[in-house]
Amino acid sequence: MFSLLWRFFPGPAWLRVIVLIIALAALVYALITYVYPWVALQMPEQEVTVDS
Repeated sequence: MFSLLWRFFPGPAWLRVIVLIIALAALVYALITYVYPWVALQMPEQEVTVDS
């Protein structure tokens, strides 16, 4: 998978590394901002009780 991404982006190696880091950061941002909150809403709420 990494080799496919490496061949997909044009330019010298240092530019490919920068582009891949930016793409990874954008993916993590999208997951944390949009995907994870949506998944949390789809999961059933659990009722937790703690006896003292």
